[in-house]
Amino acid sequence: MSEPTPIRQGTGYRRKPAWIRVKAPTSPAYGETRKLMRTLGLHTVCEEAACPNIGECWQKKHATVMILGDICTRACAFCNVKTGMPNAVDPLEPERVAEACGELGLEHIVITSVDRDDLDDGGAMQFVRVIEALRARAPGTTIEILTPDFRHKPGAIERVAAARPDVFNHNLETVPRLYPTIRPGARYYHSLRLLETVKRVEPTIFTKSGLMVGLGEERLEVAQVMDDMRSADIDFLTIGQYLQPTPRHAPVARYVTPDEFAKYAELARAKGFLMVSATPLTRSSYHAGDDFRKLRAARAAKTGS
Repeated sequence: MSEPTPIRQGTGYRRKPAWIRVKAPTSPAYGETRKLMRTLGLHTVCEEAACPNIGECWQKKHATVMILGDICTRACAFCNVKTGMPNAVDPLEPERVAEACGELGLEHIVITSVDRDDLDDGGAMQFVRVIEALRARAPGTTIEILTPDFRHKPGAIERVAAARPDVFNHNLETVPRLYPTIRPGARYYHSLRLLETVKRVEPTIFTKSGLMVGLGEERLEVAQVMDDMRSADIDFLTIGQYLQPTPRHAPVARYVTPDEFAKYAELARAKGFLMVSATPLTRSSYHAGDDFRKLRAARAAKTGS
């Protein structure tokens, strides 16, 4: 196995290894996707979180829509989304999301949001409205949601689960030991129980969660998180390399090698996850539609349906 790439300290220099570098987006389809998002007044996590895969995904006209604005009420140490006081909820946003889905011709759409601790329901009903609008406009499109944790918002998880998205994703992000510095506004076991609650109230929904590595976690800690996820009956797992978006954010402790990612994937499959994506460039919605279609096809072949 190749050695982890070291980080040069003291100069602010973070040289990325070859396996993490991507080309700048230049395709015509990228420009068309960007124009559509602007025309409809929609935000994407692809842009706001500075995702390294934006060129590849937007070339295929795959965009992850971020509802409830582009200003988050929290300030996680890994996230590039702006922090502050958000604007009022836009009642027309669900219809515009459904319009974008139709214009892009998506077979699978991923909807995420900023944290909205300022709202009584944490934004849960806007997720419900978006799911309803998508079902009405694009009934053949499968829907994946990536929600905040809805802390201190009674009934929010249950309301969103009752709208029956195909995949309910909420990322644990990192190991419990690193929560105070990396995800200080969240609680590890609350996030775990969120996904457990989804399975309890709507057992047929696929649940999904993701981790970043390269923040200083140990391999055994990652393995323990996998065990915790499986105890909560989480179906899908994504693991990707953390990349520092600006000098103000948490530094990269190290770049995890492709060999290590392969071993994480092997371990996760052995623990019983139905779908695993673990590569340096993996993100929550990266190839999400392709992965979901493969899973459904495999299940259909197995059951003969």
